[in-house]
Amino acid sequence: MTRADYVLLVVVICALPLLYARLWTGNEHADYVQIQSGNNEPVTGELVHDRTLNIHGPLGDSVIEINQGRARFVSSPCRGQVCVHSGWLQSAGEIAACLPNRISLSLHGQHPRFDAINF
Repeated sequence: MTRADYVLLVVVICALPLLYARLWTGNEHADYVQIQSGNNEPVTGELVHDRTLNIHGPLGDSVIEINQGRARFVSSPCRGQVCVHSGWLQSAGEIAACLPNRISLSLHGQHPRFDAINF
């Protein structure tokens, strides 16, 4: 390796944390929440009012809490509880879903955090 290679390596290593902080952290707070239950029309609401919602799905009721501009699944009748373990959602573009109960929760704002998500 030459001296220029070492300089380039140091520049890249120093730039990575700055790029991560600029491009990968979502600081855009959501304006409203959208809840989809099965084949029903999605329900949208503002994140301004603190409340708890009971959403009925095929397995039973899922409890969603909205508090201080954030939203989360409090409980759900599914086995894995992945939706509950996803925790608080607060940035635009974040999604939590209880797939066995067919309920999804997504946050939206003026500038979403992601433009596309691939699994």
